[in-house]
This record gives sequence, structure tokens and C-alpha cells, in this order.
Amino acid sequence: MPPRSHVSTHDADVDSRNDALRIYVNGSIVPRAEAVVSVYDAGFMLGDGVWEGVRLHNGRWAFLNEHLDRLFEAAMAIDLDIGMDRAAVKTALDETARANGMADDVHARLMVTRGIKAKPFQDPRLSKSGPTMVIIMEHSKPSTGNYQRGIRLFTVPIVRGLPVTQDPKLNSHSKLNCILAGIHAQKAGADEALMLDPHGFVSTTNSCNFFIVRKGEVWTSTGDYCMNGITRKKVIGLCRANAIPVFERNFSLVDTYGADEAFITGTFGGQTTVSEIDGRTIGDGTPGPVTQSLQKLYKALVAEDVAQ
Repeated sequence: MPPRSHVSTHDADVDSRNDALRIYVNGSIVPRAEAVVSVYDAGFMLGDGVWEGVRLHNGRWAFLNEHLDRLFEAAMAIDLDIGMDRAAVKTALDETARANGMADDVHARLMVTRGIKAKPFQDPRLSKSGPTMVIIMEHSKPSTGNYQRGIRLFTVPIVRGLPVTQDPKLNSHSKLNCILAGIHAQKAGADEALMLDPHGFVSTTNSCNFFIVRKGEVWTSTGDYCMNGITRKKVIGLCRANAIPVFERNFSLVDTYGADEAFITGTFGGQTTVSEIDGRTIGDGTPGPVTQSLQKLYKALVAEDVAQ
């Protein structure tokens, strides 16, 4: 039997419409080939910026207010003036969707950097031109194969760090630690990385939040060392609203290997089954009953949100 090819939580079905995308760059919506930023931009040069990923369902942005809350809070944390208010950001998203004829199964990545620098050095005062905002929007439906076969994780030596170094709650452009974690996992033959916190407890993956299910209980990390994802929060809320015991707690790899189910959460994929961790099959390697129940509940919650 040939080895299984690598997959990613962000695998999507191929859509030829993405070849002719129009992209928002600082107030203009331009063809993909013309969507460029300066090599002096602080985001390109130093990873100095923040971003959000948002999904479009039936012509409406799911959980948009919460995504905007996180965007503006992150910008405030790094002392970055986005240069527009919430209504203007929503208008930019809507106008980009209309320019691309988009209404459903769409993923938008909204990025804001400190802008063009006068010189190629780190001092933030060298960014004098004002912020750069880019919105890349794609027709992007998560791969159905991932839901059926799950993904394989490998525990890596790169940890999610302390807030005094770079707060892991911050959705910043500086993702090198997560990228290196992903490289470690892929070199080991897995799909993505499982990352521990500084104390050795299970924290998150390199790109998504992580959950396990043990004896009907749903466990996730304390949230101290991971991105406090909006989908993560929704899953915790759905558990509480539907009498599914859920705990934000410290737990170890021993707890994880013995789990009945495991899954990851994110804006793009919702809830994706984890079939294997460090060469150990989780449960029977297929989506478990609690994971499947939460997938259905989350789909209904998205539909309810965009219908309001």
C-alpha cells in the first residue's frame, strides 16, 4: 500500500475562478497580478502587522463582529492605527466580495501592516506612510477528504511561548515559530505539528486549536498559550449549551494518546478530525460521535449567525 500523501487543514477543492481574482490593496481592488506591496513594507520586511481570516456564507460574513473585535484589539496591542473604523473595514470586505462575484464558500484573509518604511530597519517610527491593508479573497471550500480521513499530528520541540516574548494570543504576521513547527512535523512524516506549552502541557497545533474527547468529555487547553480562536470559543459554547461536558484545562501527551477522539478547530475548516498523533491511532482513526455532533451543531450555528 503506497504511503498517504501529506494533507493540510487548509486543503481546499481546486476552483478555477481563483485564477482571475481581484484583490483589495489600500482602497483599490485590482487584478491578482497587479496586487503588490512595497519591498519596504513593514509586513514584508519584519512581519510587523496583524490579520484575520473570515468566511463568507450566503452573502454574509460569519461571526464578523467577533473577528473585527480581535483585529482591532490586536492592532491596539501593537500600537497600530488601522486607519479606518469597523464599518469601513466591513465595506472593504463587501466591496471585494462583490468585485469577485462571491457569495458562498469564500475565505478572506484581511491583513494590516505598519506600512512603508523610510529605511530598512526595525524602528517602528520609520513607518511614516500610514498602514497597508490587503484583502485576499478566494473561492475556497474545505476538502471533504480531510473530514473523512482526518489529519496526522506530530509533537514538536518548538513550544508556544510566554506572553513576555511574543504573546501566542496575538494574530500577528510573525508566524515563524509556527512555520518551523510545521516543518518539524512534515519532516517526521506527519501533516501538522502538535505544540506544547512552556510547562509541557498540550497547547495547540501550528495553525489551529486542539481538542480531545475522553469518556464523553471534551478537553482543550487553558488557552493561556494559544490563539484564543473564535471557532474554539464557539465549540466550547456549543458543548455547554448541549450538555456536553467541556473543560479548559492542562493535560499531557499521556492523556492525549489515550483519547477516544481528537479534533482541531479553525475558521477555515470548522472542526477537522485528528486520526493519528505521534504514530498512535486516536480512537479508530475516523471521526468520532462527539466530533460529528459538534460539526453538525457548528454548521447550524453558522447558518443561524449569517441569517440574522
